[in-house]
Amino acid sequence: MLIKDWMATSILTVDANTSVMRAGRTMKDNHIRRLPVISQGKLAGIITDRDLKEAAPSSTTEMDMHEMYYLLSEMKVKDVMSPNPIRLKLYDTLEKAALVMLTETISGLVVVDEEDNLVGLLSESDILRGFIHATGIQDGAFQIVLDMGDTGGTVSQLIDVLRENRARVLSILTSFEDAPAGSKRVSVRIMPYNGEVDDLLKQIEAMEGYNIVSQGIDDLKNLPKKGQ
Repeated sequence: MLIKDWMATSILTVDANTSVMRAGRTMKDNHIRRLPVISQGKLAGIITDRDLKEAAPSSTTEMDMHEMYYLLSEMKVKDVMSPNPIRLKLYDTLEKAALVMLTETISGLVVVDEEDNLVGLLSESDILRGFIHATGIQDGAFQIVLDMGDTGGTVSQLIDVLRENRARVLSILTSFEDAPAGSKRVSVRIMPYNGEVDDLLKQIEAMEGYNIVSQGIDDLKNLPKKGQ
């Protein structure tokens, strides 16, 4: 999956000399958490809601409200922004972006073209959308999670069984850290032929060295909601 297919391309930006107060109002009015900062037409930094909170005087100070507003109106974005923000390219992968965000403990990054021009923003939510789309969960796919030997051809044998049963494979994910030693854990989402999975599951269970850990369809009708 490529960043260019999932990033936001409608980008609000702010000039480096804009006041911190105006930048904060822009974020609030547009329900966003970060703004790329432009100086002389080039990407110069990024300012986030966290930067704004850290720039605001503490409520424990003796400064009155008028003084606080004056300070924020005079303070410039360039004074509190993060310069040289982490950036990735259009054809970098979502997986790479996720790794960068996790490693650097950030929730978003800017995307540039080969000339280092700003072309998009990528957030954690964009990565999650891409991951959800790739797995097929939103299509009501049937998931089978199984452990199998960590040798060449084990996944191919599973695919052969799925093909024989005319199942449509939507996604295959493989991991090792959560599997027993010498094994790999494979999660496959399929659309069974005519919705029948009983015979397919029996064939997989009969395969030597293949252990089904879980199977079923996720209940998406009663997803938890905030405040419940």
